[in-house]
Amino acid sequence: MTTEKSILLAGGYGLVGKQVAKLIRQRHPDLFLLIAGRNLKKADALANELGNARGVQLDVTQPNPLKGKQPSAVVGLVNDPGDYLLLDAVNHGIPCLDVTRWPERLRESMAQLVDKPLQAPVLFASGWMGGIAAVMAVAAAQTLAKAERIDISVLFSLKDKSGPNSVEYMDRLATPFEAMVDGQLKRVFPYTDPRTITFPGGYTTSVYRFDTPDQLTLPQTTEARTVAARIAFDDAFSTGLLRFLTRSGIWKLVSGERFTPLRRSLLYNPGSGASHEIHIAVAGKTADNAPLQTIVTIADPKGQTHLTALGTVLQLERLLGLDGALPPSPAIVYPDTAPQMEHALRLLAEFGVTVSGLSKADNRPLQQNAEAVLPVCA
Repeated sequence: MTTEKSILLAGGYGLVGKQVAKLIRQRHPDLFLLIAGRNLKKADALANELGNARGVQLDVTQPNPLKGKQPSAVVGLVNDPGDYLLLDAVNHGIPCLDVTRWPERLRESMAQLVDKPLQAPVLFASGWMGGIAAVMAVAAAQTLAKAERIDISVLFSLKDKSGPNSVEYMDRLATPFEAMVDGQLKRVFPYTDPRTITFPGGYTTSVYRFDTPDQLTLPQTTEARTVAARIAFDDAFSTGLLRFLTRSGIWKLVSGERFTPLRRSLLYNPGSGASHEIHIAVAGKTADNAPLQTIVTIADPKGQTHLTALGTVLQLERLLGLDGALPPSPAIVYPDTAPQMEHALRLLAEFGVTVSGLSKADNRPLQQNAEAVLPVCA
């Protein structure tokens, strides 16, 4: 296997992958990029546009997809259904970052690594928007002496850009999942347990439970006894329709492959772009045991694919030690494992993402109030 100082982007010419590649080139012009995928023509075209890059053919659906390549790091931006890319990177001691695995797949992939001695870190960052929601939840949790409950609420715009992978989780809307509730793993049903949230843009709506890896990792990294993720669309009819279909059992009836086109026609109608907004509430206790809730909001006017790309770049810089800290040791790590908050806030602000509720200087809340939307850090 030939060693090469480069970053391999699997799926690097896709909707998110192309944005990741361009962000890396902007921030790190000296990093050589391998734009990898099954379509070599598309990979070469983007590599030529970026400069200091080249296209390579790569098929993650076949064993040993790296085929003798030994880049400095591998970034998975396309589904790796057989774990072939993951295992190839692990077997050759290549640091690996993945942003594609939803909870069930994440558990399966982690099980594959149980008996493998890791020679390099594996950073699973498939939490919401490349782990940005989890990183900001940790930042909010650090303002408390003890975090007890974390609620992540997402407003998904129907006009936003999206790739087919971004709606894959909704294909399992009728499937119960495990989440931490009062210190115990409990079976939770999607589109239940509503809460009313006002998002940064002023839109108020009910949000409902859905499955994300954040609910798997944050209880470990923050010791919060309850972690919940909820979602709503910026169209009340669409939110209500999906809730009716899932809670009535109709969605389960059309869950087979035969009805995949029907489900996708309901879920996958990407627009030209819209703001993506996240509301994070962390409740707990102060050092003197007084109750306190810290609220952090995130808004990216360029939408969820842009925010996912930023999250990916943030995690890649963490993986390689480009954020001012030492790279992680060889182990399975997450975005919420020792994130560098100052670095994260600077990166988000640089690319137009508004984070409200945290001070850039010390990551403490600018205002400690359970009701108010906190001042802006941008």
